[in-house]
Amino acid sequence: MSTRSASPRPHHRGRFAPSPTGPLHFGSLVAAVASHCDARAAGGQWLLRIEDVDRPRSRPGAEAAILATLEHYGFTWDGTVARQSERDECYAAAFERLRASGHVYECACSRRELATAPMGPGGERVYPGTCRNGVPADRRDRPARAWRVRVGSAHIAFDDRLQGPQTQELGRDVGDFVVRRADGLYAYQLAVVVDDALQGITHVVRGADLLPSTPRQIHLQGLLGYAPLSYLHVPVAVNAAGEKLSKQTGAAALPKDPLPALAAAWRLLGQRLPKKADAPACPAEFWARAITTWDPARLPPAAESRASPPFASTGRGAV
Repeated sequence: MSTRSASPRPHHRGRFAPSPTGPLHFGSLVAAVASHCDARAAGGQWLLRIEDVDRPRSRPGAEAAILATLEHYGFTWDGTVARQSERDECYAAAFERLRASGHVYECACSRRELATAPMGPGGERVYPGTCRNGVPADRRDRPARAWRVRVGSAHIAFDDRLQGPQTQELGRDVGDFVVRRADGLYAYQLAVVVDDALQGITHVVRGADLLPSTPRQIHLQGLLGYAPLSYLHVPVAVNAAGEKLSKQTGAAALPKDPLPALAAAWRLLGQRLPKKADAPACPAEFWARAITTWDPARLPPAAESRASPPFASTGRGAV
């Protein structure tokens, strides 16, 4: 277990939350480096959470491999590792609060039926509200029911530390969204909001691909009475085809030698690299310099940035 024993200032608590669906890749590393440096440079804490709420997608051994890679790359985190799979009772309690206050309702729509819904600006289907006032008669015999949160006329506005002012009309751009799936598992949007509240997170640093999800999470924070968070969405690493590096697009696992990958992530984040003669000889030296020189003002504002070989891809579908 890797921990940090220093006593940080309580005003800044960040986190890194990988999913155990495969090994860490360069895209994950970029987000981890940014969040780690942002928290440590502020004298704050950096927590680690395994986002395994979607149990069918979790792979045996992936969590252990992720933790081993983070330690090998010199990351340090505070406290014990949190796991979503151990928090069902917490999610259930939050869900019951939403249900008791009338903020959620059952939905019996199938994926096929929702495939014809209009597309929102974020590339997702906008829920048309079919079950908002009760499940239609022709769908009441379906036993599988998801639960959606009512968004009404909610207008969400916030300032991202890099991307600037953001606004979203939830009803127009997203529609009522799922907080508990038809298979009984709690949806990511609810789980991550509860997780951040439970862990006392104050600053979220993550990839810009998650920027469209943030208004939904802010909406849930308001409904549940949670404190607002600070957000910083950094550029996402993409391959030569312009696809986000992920397991689905064949992102290569991180190499055994940490320094080239750390330097490449640092470069993608627009940070100052030392002269070749002063290059760090080990991860500890990299982190000592990175934390003291971290400058969010140097982050490129683009939502995407090209990853260079050998960190881009091993071919679609590889893990």
